Amino acid sequence: MAGLRLQRTKWGGIVDDDLSGSGFFRVAERNGVFWLVDPDGGRFLSKGVNTVRFDQDRIGGTERVPYAEACQAKYGGLQTWRAAVSDRLASWKFNTIACWSDELVASAGSQLLATTPTAELGASFRLHRRDQIFPDVFDSEFSAHIRASADLRCRHRRNDPGLLGTFIDNELYWSPDWRGTDEILTLFLNLPSRRPGRVAAISALQAHYPDFAQFNAVWRTKARSWEELGRIEHVVAPFVRRRPGVLNDALETKANLADPVREAFSADCDAFVAVVADKYFELCVSAIKAADPNHLVLGSRFGYQPPAGVIAAAGRHLDVISFNCYDFDPGPVIDAYAATGRPCLITEFSFRGDDAGLPNSKGAGPRLATQLDRARAFEGYVAAALSKPNVVGYHWFEHADQPAQGRFDGEDSNFGTVTIDDRVYDALTKTMTKVNAAAECIHAAAVPVLV
Repeated sequence: MAGLRLQRTKWGGIVDDDLSGSGFFRVAERNGVFWLVDPDGGRFLSKGVNTVRFDQDRIGGTERVPYAEACQAKYGGLQTWRAAVSDRLASWKFNTIACWSDELVASAGSQLLATTPTAELGASFRLHRRDQIFPDVFDSEFSAHIRASADLRCRHRRNDPGLLGTFIDNELYWSPDWRGTDEILTLFLNLPSRRPGRVAAISALQAHYPDFAQFNAVWRTKARSWEELGRIEHVVAPFVRRRPGVLNDALETKANLADPVREAFSADCDAFVAVVADKYFELCVSAIKAADPNHLVLGSRFGYQPPAGVIAAAGRHLDVISFNCYDFDPGPVIDAYAATGRPCLITEFSFRGDDAGLPNSKGAGPRLATQLDRARAFEGYVAAALSKPNVVGYHWFEHADQPAQGRFDGEDSNFGTVTIDDRVYDALTKTMTKVNAAAECIHAAAVPVLV
């Protein structure tokens, strides 16, 4: 099959007589292997690059955008840059303009590229209610807010064939991770008194523990009744759990077996976050589908693998589950999401080279010695991902390198396909071109998981 020249649609999908186009991107399963289907009926994998934009990355605390300065000098203007970059990405066999990109790049070149915007429904409500780390999905204003936001951000795209699908949010906080040790349950217990989320958290615990003393034997709060629990200023979790993942899950299970009280605390946290996730995905998917019934809802770009109950909720409501994974081998993380039976999209991964002359002091993912190492890591990662039958695409982070001085959050790394002066990383992009061209053949050979 590798020697055959595959006939492709204008979207880059493989012409397949057994598939029909609907005018929009959709999902299909063939012989136990998941695919996207492009608007013309082509068998499609989303091969994307994040942050494809002229004004990528101001130097933190300044108005300087070094990449834009270089491209203005090189191309003479935004529209010329769009056309050149669109054609360059297509020449590398990418077919998707991924998150945080200038979507006009998608139609500026000789080949149409798909787009994947983020609606930021939950995040915008969290910022609206500035005392929240995770949006209070029990708040009646949450439902109204996301319906209005989805209508504003999604309705105008409902007839756009180039829209692959919409992300609800990006890297919401679901459990202990690099940002903190809080559980969703403790965050909701510590919302201001009488907030709907706090009431819901206490009600869930009260339903589980008929007697307050039973609850307090596990949680060890200063309160002496359910009523007092609703008024105390701060509930401190009696235990700190590790973030979910294969190794940590095993350690958590061992710790819980050794301590029934810790096991009860863990069960409380897992039960509540599953309820929150189910409500979040149900409301958000419903809001987007009401505004745009024609396109896929691609999930909320999980920053790290969340608790199993969150993954299960995502599987009940989403068309595609999206997640970021900066490991060398994404296999174990993919397997965790594959348990839902839904297709999955990897929405960020990358490798940084220490020969690029950048600090690489802040940013996700492995640091490697050379650009050749980056290329080899890309090839190994994508091959591992595409060997999984439920994977329908992968998006590289990101288009251009970050400023050596650091961007808004201090990241200063060699994530780019090009330098901050728009010089191409040849070893990386040649490998990307080879792997992207072969991606459908690699994925077609994926072995379905027997249930």
